[in-house]
Amino acid sequence: MTIQFYQQLIQVLNQGAAVVATVTRVRGSVPREQGAKMIICEDGRTFNTIGGGAGEAKVIQQAKEVLKTGEKQWVEIDLSGAPERETQGVCGGLMQVLLERWSGEKAIALAEKILAHLQIGQSIVLITSFEDQIPYILTSEYPIPSSDQIFIETLQPPPTLLIVGAGHVGEQLAKIADFIGFKIVIQDSRLEFTHAERFPPNSIIYNQSIFKVLEQLKGYNNLYIALVTRGYQYDIEALKCILNFKFSYQYIGMIGSKKRIKMVYKNLEKSGISSQQIEEIHAPIGLEIGALTPEEIAISIGAELIQVYRKSKSYVNNVQDTE
Repeated sequence: MTIQFYQQLIQVLNQGAAVVATVTRVRGSVPREQGAKMIICEDGRTFNTIGGGAGEAKVIQQAKEVLKTGEKQWVEIDLSGAPERETQGVCGGLMQVLLERWSGEKAIALAEKILAHLQIGQSIVLITSFEDQIPYILTSEYPIPSSDQIFIETLQPPPTLLIVGAGHVGEQLAKIADFIGFKIVIQDSRLEFTHAERFPPNSIIYNQSIFKVLEQLKGYNNLYIALVTRGYQYDIEALKCILNFKFSYQYIGMIGSKKRIKMVYKNLEKSGISSQQIEEIHAPIGLEIGALTPEEIAISIGAELIQVYRKSKSYVNNVQDTE
């Protein structure tokens, strides 16, 4: 996710120069999306990936030249599998990758500024141009340039996952969701289950009522909710509050057997919750992979979170023609 990338970039830049490789255009079937990034260091280390294989190897090789000259480069990766192509691949698509050298205090300051915005939940627009040494954040002071070689990308803060229930599944889900890049918020009234050491660093933990927690989260624009409580009565309480609360979320899922889910839905209908609202609930939560243990269930939920996140995420990135 974006925050981890810029944290890593800052660490690298404090040791020396690096090349940032960004996927600026895709066509057809490709291994990574527009905006995907990786870091290539002077000592050969790399962080993140733009898809691996021969295409990434070509990017790493070209990055060595960019590190020497400081001149930006476009790299075209053809994954169509055509035998005459230099870079072989059978995904079927094409990727354009921009290579740019980042170094020095200005680059570190920019990375730190980007990170600061993302950590407080703010999206930013980053402009990369062949005419500028390093990218810059779009503000009223810096209108979009008229150059025909620019890349405009919107950097989004990470999605937030509210986990209602801090039991065994909630504990494992927090670890999985943190690993795949979600900001973690835990809600559970039981003090004995909400010790900070049970959850990933920087998790936000609440022992307050679900209503008070939602009050804290109403400004979040990219919110996901997972109900993994210890009983259906807690599901009913949380769902009534969530579904009647005036705020938006990308996903809501509930753990439980078919019988438990049916009881919850019946109670919600009696309380006036509309069938349309109930249909938004993913229940039973997670992809069907035969999961049984808390760890397996957490993985199935994490997979569903990725599925929903990738489907709902709209890339407003754009690149002007460079041909």
